[in-house]
Amino acid sequence: MLYARTPAADKRRILRERLASGELLRFPGAFNPLSARLIERKGFEGVYISGAVIAADLGLPDIGLTTLSEVAGRGAQIARMTELPALIDADTGFGEPMNVARTIQTLEDAGIAGTHIEDQVNPKRCGHLDGKAVVDDGTALKRIRAAVDARRDPDFLIMARTDIRAVEGLDAAIDRAKALVDAGADAIFPEAMRDLAEFEAIRKAVDVPILANMTEFGKSELFSDDQLRDVGVNIVIWPVSLLRIAMGAADRALETLLDEGHLTSRLGEMQHRADLYDLVDYEGYSRFDTGIFTFSVDR
Repeated sequence: MLYARTPAADKRRILRERLASGELLRFPGAFNPLSARLIERKGFEGVYISGAVIAADLGLPDIGLTTLSEVAGRGAQIARMTELPALIDADTGFGEPMNVARTIQTLEDAGIAGTHIEDQVNPKRCGHLDGKAVVDDGTALKRIRAAVDARRDPDFLIMARTDIRAVEGLDAAIDRAKALVDAGADAIFPEAMRDLAEFEAIRKAVDVPILANMTEFGKSELFSDDQLRDVGVNIVIWPVSLLRIAMGAADRALETLLDEGHLTSRLGEMQHRADLYDLVDYEGYSRFDTGIFTFSVDR
């Protein structure tokens, strides 16, 4: 009932242990707290919280318009609803190195298990769009050093995302990934890799976990988790997939309302009320309420 029972520190420790095991961890993107609970129930290893999804939820494009408060607030709402560790997108860290430091501590307070900071110029843009620009090596490394110095829980995962592949090529991505690890990054997120060989090249270049972003309609081919496991990827995210599917279903439902005047033909596509009540533990709340209502103090 109510929120997750696993403390944030334990979620972070568990994430570190599972990453150290070498297994592939699957982190579908939650677009709200309820979808995070569904991800957990289905047996995945973690929950991803996408900056693009948070922006879209606010009706905004993914171009750095969201604030730290908005991201941390939504992250806290999602993280507290699941026993799984949550990894959140912190864009460029919301400013200069001191802002990055504040971002890390704010996300720790929000109960997040880890985050990634990217090397795009600020304001950033979606990693799978053309026209991106990245900062110089010094600026990129300062962001990661600031993040590492600021964290209070040593198990809080600080991942460095690099978008340089789309700007300067794979060799530049390998060089930057190495430098980011030297700056203290616990893991590397190489954005917009073109094929499995590129993921494998990053895997061979660094000795920390790497993440693959399997976002639809982007620069990367959509590989299976088995394919990614075979080239040594440690975390795979599907950041916007559930939102895209949900919005597609909502669009079709609205069209049906316009065409038919009711949704009878769509009932089979809906989550049943009984399943929703089970997911939110309606019965648990009822038991609690009944127990309190009938409680009396002996005098």
